[in-house]
Amino acid sequence: MKKYSEKNGSRMDMRALALDLLLEAERGTEYESRILKDMLEKYDYLDGRDKAFFKRLSDGVTERRLQLDYVLEQFSSVPVRKMKPLIRCILRMGAYQILFMDGVPDSAACNEAVKLAKKRRFGQLSGFVNGVLRSLCAGKDSIRWPDREREPFRFLSVRYSMPEWIVRKWSEEYGESRTEAMLAALLEKRPLTIRLAERLDGKARVSLLEQLKQGGFAPKPHPLFPENGQPSVYTLSSAEGVAGLPGFSEGAFAVQDAASMLPVECSGLRRLAESSEENPAESGERRLFVLDVCAAPGGKACQAAELLGDAGVVLARDLTEGKTAYIRENAERLRLSNLHAQVWDASVPDESLSEKADLVIADLPCSGLGVMGRKADIRYRVSPESLAEVAGLQKKILGTVWNYVKPGGVLIYSTCTVSREENEDTAEWFRQNFPFEPLPPAMSLPAVCREGEKEGCVRLLPGENGTDGFFIACFRRKE
Repeated sequence: MKKYSEKNGSRMDMRALALDLLLEAERGTEYESRILKDMLEKYDYLDGRDKAFFKRLSDGVTERRLQLDYVLEQFSSVPVRKMKPLIRCILRMGAYQILFMDGVPDSAACNEAVKLAKKRRFGQLSGFVNGVLRSLCAGKDSIRWPDREREPFRFLSVRYSMPEWIVRKWSEEYGESRTEAMLAALLEKRPLTIRLAERLDGKARVSLLEQLKQGGFAPKPHPLFPENGQPSVYTLSSAEGVAGLPGFSEGAFAVQDAASMLPVECSGLRRLAESSEENPAESGERRLFVLDVCAAPGGKACQAAELLGDAGVVLARDLTEGKTAYIRENAERLRLSNLHAQVWDASVPDESLSEKADLVIADLPCSGLGVMGRKADIRYRVSPESLAEVAGLQKKILGTVWNYVKPGGVLIYSTCTVSREENEDTAEWFRQNFPFEPLPPAMSLPAVCREGEKEGCVRLLPGENGTDGFFIACFRRKE
């Protein structure tokens, strides 16, 4: 990290940008991760180290918010919830730098917080800001934490900055030890995961990987995708932005978490496409048809289109024009002429597609608890009530899209959450109410992914397989 200097104004600018982001996120109109992406694109011209500082400070304050508030309460005469939003955000930023950013001197964290308060016309409260942060600097080694033996859920909640109701729920479903491992994994820095384009030959792949290696991104094969016919999936380190990576603009790879790639691989589409290419006479003029009903930003739809090639087409749908624009953008970059995007509400029936799809991908709206490592503010937006609401929406959509699957075709239901109401319970409801049977996943996975799951189901928990939290249920429509 670039050393702090009073003569270097860039650090101050990065703190000001982080403050703007946190204030916007606190209004609740947009996710912090989305605001961060937009701001990084807007200020792409900034020095890479400055952008890294801005991203770490913004992400860190968001994911540690609950813990930071707990600590600030011990050094402030005013409860955090009663502070003015700007002062609250400035104090959280200062506290995060003091507690978690060793490269920033405590004095700098305090001084820059005071400057920010004055610059934003809260000079009358700059003394309060200074006093709270100076007290934290002096007492950070004697912070009083919840007692683990007497208040285990409260301890884990504060220690890992996770709402207590989520800690309690996971502990009941997965056990306290496994829950703590999940919580710890969600706070770890995650590498970027890429999937090399299917159209790249061996020479092109070697060349791309060498360029990434020379750029300092240290590509490593992902353990869930060995080189035995599976797509080439790699993790990259120190990749703060993707647009400047070698091969990105040329569509040489897609950015996608490994867990998000599994639904398409588990569906057996790769095998089906290869069989169609090997036996064109059997398939005649018919092309395979894949429908992704909630596709944005298009990772799975693009993956399916790459696997199909000339053997079929993919129709990717989502609710708004803005979402389908993301799909088209990714398809264009990856050079996928067999992928078509369309605005459609998945809960509204489309009789024209009745029994037409060889594969329906139903990666449906969910609470997102499995991706909190990438979208930290999800933890503060969900509630026990919202889990029941989204599970109801999933059932409504599944009750519509099942009829698009032709007899003998496949439906893949998936979510990026680890909530049983949205996962196992919804999958069992579907199996009991519609003419489908469980389908074994068409790829081998670690035993832990199938542990305790019914046939056809796969569960990935944060920290266990180097992926986000994810759930997949595979079904075949009965003939």
